Amino acid sequence: MPARAPSPTTSAALRGSVARRSVALVWRGLRAHPGTYAGAIGASAAFGALTVAVSQVLGRVTDQVVVPAIAGSASARGQIWLAGAAIALVAVSLAVAVALRRVLAGVGVARLQADHRRAVTRQYLRLPMSWHRRHPTGQLLSNAGSDVEAATGVFNPLPFALGVVVMIGVAAVALLRTDVWLALAALVVLPLAVVANLVFQRRMSPAITRAQQLRAEVADIAHESFEAATLVKSLGTEDREGARFTERAAALRDANVRVGVVRAVFDPVIDLLPNLGTLLVLLVGTLRVSAGAIGTGDVVAAAYLLTVLAVPVRAFGWVLGELPRGLVGHDRIARVLDAGGAPRDGALALPASAPGARVTMRDVVVRVPTAEGEVTLLEDVALDVPAGRTVAVVGPTGSGKSTLVGLVARLADPSEGVVEVDGRDVRDVDAADLAAQVALVSQATFVFEDTVRGNVTLADAGDPGAPTDAQVWDALRTAHVEDVVRALPGGLDAPLGERGANLSGGQRQRLALARALVRRPRVLVLDDATSAVDPRIERAILTGLRRDDDGRDGAGEGGDPTVLLVAYRMSSVLLADEVLHLEGGRVVDRGTHAELLARDPGYRDLATAYEEETARRERERADADAVDADADPPPGHGERRTDEAAGERR
Repeated sequence: MPARAPSPTTSAALRGSVARRSVALVWRGLRAHPGTYAGAIGASAAFGALTVAVSQVLGRVTDQVVVPAIAGSASARGQIWLAGAAIALVAVSLAVAVALRRVLAGVGVARLQADHRRAVTRQYLRLPMSWHRRHPTGQLLSNAGSDVEAATGVFNPLPFALGVVVMIGVAAVALLRTDVWLALAALVVLPLAVVANLVFQRRMSPAITRAQQLRAEVADIAHESFEAATLVKSLGTEDREGARFTERAAALRDANVRVGVVRAVFDPVIDLLPNLGTLLVLLVGTLRVSAGAIGTGDVVAAAYLLTVLAVPVRAFGWVLGELPRGLVGHDRIARVLDAGGAPRDGALALPASAPGARVTMRDVVVRVPTAEGEVTLLEDVALDVPAGRTVAVVGPTGSGKSTLVGLVARLADPSEGVVEVDGRDVRDVDAADLAAQVALVSQATFVFEDTVRGNVTLADAGDPGAPTDAQVWDALRTAHVEDVVRALPGGLDAPLGERGANLSGGQRQRLALARALVRRPRVLVLDDATSAVDPRIERAILTGLRRDDDGRDGAGEGGDPTVLLVAYRMSSVLLADEVLHLEGGRVVDRGTHAELLARDPGYRDLATAYEEETARRERERADADAVDADADPPPGHGERRTDEAAGERR
């Protein structure tokens, strides 16, 4: 089993027939943690050998002690305690072997599950956003949860089953040495068990596949309902969501019942075979004793051995029963690990000689696959932004603005062309170094259920290289959210609710901006990152990113960062050194605001629409202020909690 995401030259998928894939699944798991499984299988093999030893000791005790003692032999009666001690010694050894096998098998399964979850999660982080948009969150949760458990379930009984091989081998030798006919009677159940398992796999595999897919669908519907709780409650669609969940849950129930029915038929068959074998051994053994070929103790030993083999033989059933589920779970995980589009890792470092960095794009084309084919989002884009400049990217909805600025932070790679920061292709730059120097803040702000400090630094206390409290306060000050944080009980240690529920939309956006600024990035990408912020505060923030009179700025001392700004307000556009007008994935024009107004009719229409939208939002904000004028501000907050973008009032 893969402990990490596969390289481009290896595949996590299993190939070939069911039998071949099953062997490959088992081999990968054993190879992943050879020491642990060697110990577990060794302990299981010792258990098998000791189990046969118990039967042999029992047979000898029967012939040499029990039968003579019943016949009145005084010497045999004196050896009963010695015989009991021998049996007890072997039994204790059996108990130690069982405990060791179970502990090591449990450790092995836990390690394999951790390997899978790490591999899947790392691949999630590597895959581009375009891939994530095509896969529901519930599906991804299922891949890292129930699919991992399905793929590793076979390794719980596996050491026991492999130890049974040793037991059967030792038992076959012992039985053959005793009597060939008795051995055949005892071992005839094994091929019958194999046939039963083959039939079981054929029935179980489609049933398990269906159940695993439905688990993912149920998880996805539940996740959507939780995420959209406000929408569901406000629009009164609880019944619809309940019905949607009930329908998939009922389908999952039926699928699980189908799996249970197949297993319910299979398990009794596996249980029955050793019992039938025991009856056959007693029948054949009686005939052989009557013929004088073997003794009573030999029949007792064989019958006991077949009785104790009932549970180990069931271990084969458990393994074969889990294999269909394991193959389905592994296939679903492999589809994630083998997913294409993950950007290759670079190794170059970006120089950090200046506060800003030059951003260049040459002949950039971005295409994304869809069900109908490919869609071109950007085409023949050329861009050159000198270090320290601020460029506003404007255009109608769907023109490719977010796609363009996301290329700089390497949320995706271009299908064609080159994106460079300080003359280095971002695909060749070390990912950690690029993330440290290029910071992106999007409109969709995410706040962790953590403290203010944890949300800004994204580091644990004491981590080497983590921003200091002074740096955190500087970033909060530049993002104009310092007063809000100081008003919270605990300041930097104030806990924020789930997704920052105790902050307004604008406050969450400013906190996300501080999260980027505390890293002192050389390139700051703002993808409509202040849409929920009061226009006056937005203007102060954007102005603060530029150098003050004393040569300081919010991103670091000694100069300005390069800023790429996706803007929907003219007040933001007017602060930019240059404006880039996008339409239909192409650069229509580029220049200052005044230049574009004079020569670009599309930009004039866009500017007019922006001004009308800004005026509308200003009127809404004024109305909100008027309503709040007679009310005290909420305790612990340094501003009215308004969300201008959505008109949401707390």
